[in-house]
Amino acid sequence: MQLHETIKTSLPELYEADIIGFEVPLKDYCSFHIGGPAEVFCSPQSQKQLISILLFCLQNNIPYFVLGKGSNLLISDKGLRGVVINTAGFTKITRDEDYISAFCGVLLKDLCNFAMDNGLSGLEFASGIPGSVGGAVFMNSGAYGGEIKDVLYCSKCLIPSIDNLSSANPVLHMKAEEHQFGYRHSALQEHSLIHLSSVFHLKPESPSAIKLKMDDLEAQRWDKQPMDLPSAGSVFKRPEGCFTGKLVDDCGLRGFRIGDAAVSGKHCGFIVNVGSATAEQVLQVIHHVQKTVFARFGVSLETEIRILGEF
Repeated sequence: MQLHETIKTSLPELYEADIIGFEVPLKDYCSFHIGGPAEVFCSPQSQKQLISILLFCLQNNIPYFVLGKGSNLLISDKGLRGVVINTAGFTKITRDEDYISAFCGVLLKDLCNFAMDNGLSGLEFASGIPGSVGGAVFMNSGAYGGEIKDVLYCSKCLIPSIDNLSSANPVLHMKAEEHQFGYRHSALQEHSLIHLSSVFHLKPESPSAIKLKMDDLEAQRWDKQPMDLPSAGSVFKRPEGCFTGKLVDDCGLRGFRIGDAAVSGKHCGFIVNVGSATAEQVLQVIHHVQKTVFARFGVSLETEIRILGEF
């Protein structure tokens, strides 16, 4: 409770404006619908508020986590100590000729629909990815042959240091090549940068043609992926020269279940929450899959989802 009182005293305006909450269930903020409470949960609505919260954490040596849509997270049943910063309120989207600027909290679905309505193509691959722009840039999200790196032009980020955040110009402007994109990887991860917004360079095309592509990919997703059950998307990164789902399936693990956490019967690269799965149960399934695949094929499966908190 000491942190509760400290942050109320240090940031009274944000507390009184209901920007700050306590012991908020994180299962309500991630696609797995799993996770214990955040000790402190902040929902800033402006860059100034975000910086104030970050400075509070840094100056008081309090751990923090920046939460987007929570579509690739497994959060401990014990929750997260410290401060969770939810950026869902940063939702501005604008267009300038063939460029679209989107803030970190914009849902990829909304970004893709905005591009379609404006007759700009290139983001169709992302239309079914259940994440936000911030998370997508952070992870270099991709699907169906496309990745964020293919369309990203530049970004604005914050360097989480007291000196930088206290300066007159705290925003870091990054060109595309400075993101150092790789498979589900970016410089934002390497340097713990906090994403604010990105600009995407797209190509003109008719909205009807763009919609046709998006509808086709959406149909493929529903046909091949467990879209009807809570999950965090693909659990494992694809090993070089292999398909994760096939490796898991060939080990006889389709439908393997511990409690309410199960390997999807529709796509073995997914673990789904079939009822009231706990984070511990999901982690047990992950470890069993990893051990079984390695024992049979000698392939180490690396998790693509981020695992947070104490287990």
